[in-house]
Amino acid sequence: MDPVMSRRSIREYKDHPVSDEMVHTLLKAAMVAPSAGDERPWHFVVINDRQVKAQIPGIHRFAPMAPNAPVALLVCGDENLQKHKGFWVQDCAAATENILIEAQQQGLGAVWLGVYPVEGRVQAFRQLLDIPEHVIPFALVLVGHPAEHKKPADRYDDSRVHTNGWNVSRSASSDELLAHQPGNGKAAPVGTRQGRTHQAGCEQ
Repeated sequence: MDPVMSRRSIREYKDHPVSDEMVHTLLKAAMVAPSAGDERPWHFVVINDRQVKAQIPGIHRFAPMAPNAPVALLVCGDENLQKHKGFWVQDCAAATENILIEAQQQGLGAVWLGVYPVEGRVQAFRQLLDIPEHVIPFALVLVGHPAEHKKPADRYDDSRVHTNGWNVSRSASSDELLAHQPGNGKAAPVGTRQGRTHQAGCEQ
């Protein structure tokens, strides 16, 4: 099954270890993610020590299951490795998603827990793991053999899709699309008003 379409957030794990080989494969997947100018500004902290994992729920209120996960991966962005300022966030997000997809591909379960930009979480993880100031904890991914099963979710929403502009209906005819162009003196057709996927000329 397609690992992208079948992926779900898994928060319950069997008491089985995740092998070093599997962790290595997850990290390889993370590091093949695209990044701005191929800057690859990421670092990854592998957390498998029980005492360290036991402290995570005190840092992140949505991570009570962290001690039960065989391994946690903290994705971090290094400001000193940036070629294009500020794009480390997008780069690390791509790396994090790759971990989730590869975990699904390997039959593992994983969940993405946001760290950045919540300053309290950033500083607490920095202190717990002795992370230098120029490296920013971005996201925590818990990984394990799943002890829960979730059916694939169909979340496609046609109202979030816009083609060739924001207020253009996807079903508009070519004449209507032409009428929507600036300077033609014609009113634009009414289309969807909200959306998160944009094509050809719609600022994000």
